[in-house]
Amino acid sequence: MRFNAAVASALVSSATLMGYAHAEEAEKNPEAASVVEKPTFTPTTLKAPFLEQFTDDWESRWTPSHAKKDDSQTEEDWAYVGEWSVEEPTVFKGIDGDKGLVVKNPAAHHAISAKFPKKIDNKGKTLVVQYEVKPQNSLVCGGAYLKLLQENKKLHAEEFSNATPYVIMFGPDKCGATNKVHFIFRHKNPKTGEYEEKHLKAPPAARTNKVTSLYTLIVRPDQSFQILIDGEAVKNGTLLEDFNPPVNPEKEIDDPKDKKPADWVDDVKIPDPEATKPEDWDEEAPYEIVDEEATKPEDWLEEEPTSIPDPEAEKPEDWDDEEDGDWIPPTVPNPKCNDVSGCGPWSPPMKKNPAYKGKWTAPMIDNPAYKGPWAPRKIANPAYFEDKTPSNFEPMGAIGFEIWTMQNDILFDNIYIGHSAEDAEQLRKETFDVKHPVEVAEEEASKPKKEETAPATSVSFKEDPVTFVREKVDHFVGLAKQDPVNAVKQAPEVAGTLGALVLSMVLIIVGAIKASTPAPAPVKKGKEAAGAAKEKASEAVSSSADTGKGGASKRTTRSSAQ
Repeated sequence: MRFNAAVASALVSSATLMGYAHAEEAEKNPEAASVVEKPTFTPTTLKAPFLEQFTDDWESRWTPSHAKKDDSQTEEDWAYVGEWSVEEPTVFKGIDGDKGLVVKNPAAHHAISAKFPKKIDNKGKTLVVQYEVKPQNSLVCGGAYLKLLQENKKLHAEEFSNATPYVIMFGPDKCGATNKVHFIFRHKNPKTGEYEEKHLKAPPAARTNKVTSLYTLIVRPDQSFQILIDGEAVKNGTLLEDFNPPVNPEKEIDDPKDKKPADWVDDVKIPDPEATKPEDWDEEAPYEIVDEEATKPEDWLEEEPTSIPDPEAEKPEDWDDEEDGDWIPPTVPNPKCNDVSGCGPWSPPMKKNPAYKGKWTAPMIDNPAYKGPWAPRKIANPAYFEDKTPSNFEPMGAIGFEIWTMQNDILFDNIYIGHSAEDAEQLRKETFDVKHPVEVAEEEASKPKKEETAPATSVSFKEDPVTFVREKVDHFVGLAKQDPVNAVKQAPEVAGTLGALVLSMVLIIVGAIKASTPAPAPVKKGKEAAGAAKEKASEAVSSSADTGKGGASKRTTRSSAQ
């Protein structure tokens, strides 16, 4: 009975502690309860030259390509066999009903495009390109960039492929050591009419985790540009200075006909012609000589060989002396040499020769005939031109995704192509800023909880038992408030001690209560009860007789006295 009461008290105490810890954890992390609470998708009312949220009529705008990929580096024919789908995310969904364009096949070439309602001419305007990328299986090796395609007759007559001329390529690309956000634009040489790709120097790194990332490119008429990821600027620069090769070629180039004169002296130093070798310079002296002062160590064993036949080696059973010759066991290091300075014939060691100087060479002096480094003369660059406004891109007529990736389920959404950075920011607030915190909370909730390790106490038990115990208990209580189970794992000795104390106190209290309450007489059953009744009856009769006798005797005595 006492044991059951103690167990019940201990269980109540544990339940109270866990309930308190759970309540406090809920107070500290209110988002945990709201991870599954998601807003519902509502299409934006913003307008732009091109704005895509992949609503139910998306197939009227987008056309998958099944063309063959143009690859001059191989004889194989690559076709765009990758499939596309519009669906909600399956990993860390942030908004209910929010669908995106999804790459469905791993290790495949994918291509899809959508025509703009009318061509986008960026001359004298700001260009804003913004879209979301959600690599639901992470981005390990593959591209997730988009292309803004050049407006021309071929764009409307042929299937989209890697050979389709583009104006801008922008977005993340990751594989192996490559991890960057591309920004490439094709620039037309005003002299030759040829196009050349201009690649951004030092591009920022791409985000590769499973939550949505927002990529924004802003190109302004003053030739400046800005790249933002998740609304934060990660790269600023200008089209005229931050691309390779540069937009404008050099004004002057080296004259290809200019040759270095035969008598041109470009040696900065020469040996001193007036220097002579000192008379005491001995070029024949060796680098090392025998150390004549060395003596043989006392424990050196000259009679012992450095190696001996292996005593454990045995002649192979199939060894034939006539065919294989006499068998000789392999040798092993002599164990007697392990604990001494050495074995075998002793010879004095070598030491560096103090008289060694090596081969003599004349010291170097400044060359009086030195003319400096030679360089060809400069001439005017016949291919020079100056384009002060490369931001006036060629007109654009469509958008396309033409990628190869090892991961499937890459999702694209909320594409904005237009001229207003403010509208792009507003679209971000309506979409990305809503879903991203939910996705991050779900990602955190999916991670296994890290078990805290018990920190070392500042003193040992022998040094200060009171401080040692107090620090252990404080740490256990702190862990128990966050996770009671983890607290028991990290500090089992404290949990056991506290449990024992609680149990002991319960037993003491129950024992005290039991001691202060008189115990009822046990009830006897059967023959024992009958026998006890008879004994009591006999005792009562004898007691009455004794009392009668006693009374009569007293009265008789009193009467006699009278």
